Amino acid sequence: MLPAFARAYGLPYSSREGWLSGSFERLCSQKTEDGSQRIELGVAFPSPASLGDGSWLLNEVRFYGFTENLDTPDQYDISLETRFAEILEDFKPDVVHIFGTEFPHTLAMVRAFGNPSHTLIGIQGLCCAIADSYMADLPYPVQRGASFRDRLKHDSLEQQRDKFLARAEMEAEALKGCLHITGRTRFDREITSQINPDAVYHSMNETMRSTFYKGMWTPEKAEPHSIFLSQGDYPLKGFHYMLQAMPAILDAFPDTQLYVAGNSIITEGPGIRKAWLRPLWITSYGRYLRRLIRDNYLGAHVNMLGILTADEMKRQYLKTNVFVCPSTKENSPNSLCEAMLLGTPVVAAKVGGVPDFISDGENGILFPAGKVDELAEGVKALFYDMDLAAALGANARKSARVTHNPDTNYMRLLEIYRSIK
Repeated sequence: MLPAFARAYGLPYSSREGWLSGSFERLCSQKTEDGSQRIELGVAFPSPASLGDGSWLLNEVRFYGFTENLDTPDQYDISLETRFAEILEDFKPDVVHIFGTEFPHTLAMVRAFGNPSHTLIGIQGLCCAIADSYMADLPYPVQRGASFRDRLKHDSLEQQRDKFLARAEMEAEALKGCLHITGRTRFDREITSQINPDAVYHSMNETMRSTFYKGMWTPEKAEPHSIFLSQGDYPLKGFHYMLQAMPAILDAFPDTQLYVAGNSIITEGPGIRKAWLRPLWITSYGRYLRRLIRDNYLGAHVNMLGILTADEMKRQYLKTNVFVCPSTKENSPNSLCEAMLLGTPVVAAKVGGVPDFISDGENGILFPAGKVDELAEGVKALFYDMDLAAALGANARKSARVTHNPDTNYMRLLEIYRSIK
C-alpha cells in the first residue's frame, strides 16, 4: 500500500519501498494546461481485510485493492485473475506496469491483461537466482536440519528453498508473458533474456527513499570499528559469513561491534507469551547462528537492532564505520545503494548485480562470495586506514547520486511508458 493512500485513510503502512512513492508523487505532479493529470494513473495493491476488494478515488488517482495471502507467496491463487479482470475492465489501461516478480499477483495480472506488448515488468530480485544460492555454503547437517518451529510451520531451510523454486516457476511464466522488462544490472538482463529472449529490456535505475539523499558520512561521527548489516534472517543474506569473519577482525581490533537490522532469528520466540515455549520457536538457521556466536565468543560483540524505520537506518549508516553486504546473491540491494548515497564505506560480496554499483578499490571493496578470510581483510583494511575509508565513501556517494538521480530516473520512466504506449 502506498503511504499516500494509507495516510489519507488513517491506515498503517510501510515506507520501505520509497522509490515507489517517489515515482507516484512525480507522476501525480505532471499536469496539463487545464490542471488535470497528464498521465491517468491507477494503482492496484494487496489490501488488508478491513478494506477488501474495493476501489477509491484519491486526488485523481484510482486505487484498487485485491486480496492476496502474502504469507504463502509460493501458492498461486486463481481468484486473483478474476479480481484483476474486474480492475482492468474498470480502468482500461494502455500500459500495465508490474513491480517485481516475487509474488503470484504478477503472473495473475499478466494472465488477466493478456496483452504482452503493453505489459511491463520491473525486476527487483529474481526468485530463480535466490533458489539456486539459497543454502549459502551452510554445513549439510544445518541444511537438512529442522527445529520444532520449522516442523510445526513446515518451514525448514529445504522447504524455504523449495518455496522459492515454486515462485521461480511463476516468475518465469510471468516474464514469458510480457514483452517489456525494466532492469538495472547486467545480471538481471542476462537472466531475463534467457527466460524471454523476445522481450525488450529497458535499462532504468531506481530512486531511493528521500531521506537518504540528505546527510553525509564522516569518519569523525562514526563509531570506531563498528560494522553494520541491514538484514540477516535467512542464509542468502550471509550473516553466518560475517560471524565466521569476526574472529580474524577481533584479533586485530578487539573492540569491534557488529550491528544487524531486521528480524532477529537468534532470539528465542519473540512475542511468545509462555516462557517454556520460547526456546522451541527458534529456526534451524537461527540455531546455527547462535552456535557460531557461542563457539567464537561473540556474545559481547553482536547487537540485534530489530526492524528499523528509514530514519533509524540512516542514523545507523551514518554512525557505522563500515557497511557490509555479504550476500551470496543480490541484484541491486537497496541497503547497499542507501549506504552509498550517504557515503558510508562499503565492503560487499562480488555477486549478481553488485559489481554494477561497486568498483573494487574505487568506491568500495569487493570480496569473493563466501570467502570469509577476504571479507575480514576488507573490513580490516578500512579499519586500519580511515583516509581510505573516507575516500571510498566519498566516491560511492558521488557515483550513487548519478545512478539514483530522481529526475533522471523519472524522465527515463516516462520514456519507457511512451515507447510502449
